[in-house]
Amino acid sequence: MKGRKTSSIKVDSSTLTKALRVPAWLSKDAKAEWRRIMPLLIERRVVTESDLGSVENYCVSIGRIREIERLIQSAETLDPKLFRMQDKASQTARQLAAELGLTPVSRSRPSLADEADEGDDDLGL
Repeated sequence: MKGRKTSSIKVDSSTLTKALRVPAWLSKDAKAEWRRIMPLLIERRVVTESDLGSVENYCVSIGRIREIERLIQSAETLDPKLFRMQDKASQTARQLAAELGLTPVSRSRPSLADEADEGDDDLGL
């Protein structure tokens, strides 16, 4: 079933053009992830100020995964709660990574600009 695409899809013109300072409250691992991904997001022009909460949450999740992994590796007795916590942080990070365009699959999807262009073709414009 084919649907008609709306012509109201627009690329957000308020994308950030330079990386913001790393939030001081992030853990060391979360800060490292922020420094790693922000240049990519800025370069791709996919992140706006309103997306920063998702970026922060993604970085916190990645930081937790790394912190928990260090705990697991150094533990003499393994606590099943650590594995559950790490799994939950991994799920959250994976979901947010997809939303932010940080996974191969999410990067391969058409962008809003591409979808808007296709919609113009369907309308004979």
